[in-house]
Amino acid sequence: MAAALLRFATPRNLALLISAVSLAAIGGAWTYESLGYLPCELCYKERVPYYAAFALAPLAAFAAQTGREGLARGAFLLMALLFAGNAALSIYHSGVEWKIFAGPSDCSGPLTTAGSVADFMKQLQTVKVVRCDEPTLWVLGLTLANWNVVVAAVLAGVAFAGARRARL
Repeated sequence: MAAALLRFATPRNLALLISAVSLAAIGGAWTYESLGYLPCELCYKERVPYYAAFALAPLAAFAAQTGREGLARGAFLLMALLFAGNAALSIYHSGVEWKIFAGPSDCSGPLTTAGSVADFMKQLQTVKVVRCDEPTLWVLGLTLANWNVVVAAVLAGVAFAGARRARL
């Protein structure tokens, strides 16, 4: 079993795994969005490493396959850093949802009352409806930000493993 896993864990295959999981994560996010679950500002920021992986993972796979170890290692390390940062951002987002941390003021600050109709109209143009501190979707008892902690941390580990294996 371990030998089969090690044979699978080539840098190319690890890069392809990162690509597949990134595609599934973004596809899932778009699907939820199409069903009416709108993302908040932090949710949008948490998508950035997945979009970056759309370019970096194929680059890492190609570089590893063609013997360009330095380029493969660099792409894997960049993905590892991006996903580790994403896991940290998701921990923060989870804390905002649990009211442990204060969130960004434009998506979790207090709603102020308008003194006049003109002030109300101005608020409508500047206030975002989707709040970062009120999760709209729970899956198996966790919010999407909670799940993103797990997925991003695993992808950071996979990318780091790819960087280590690119040297072999």
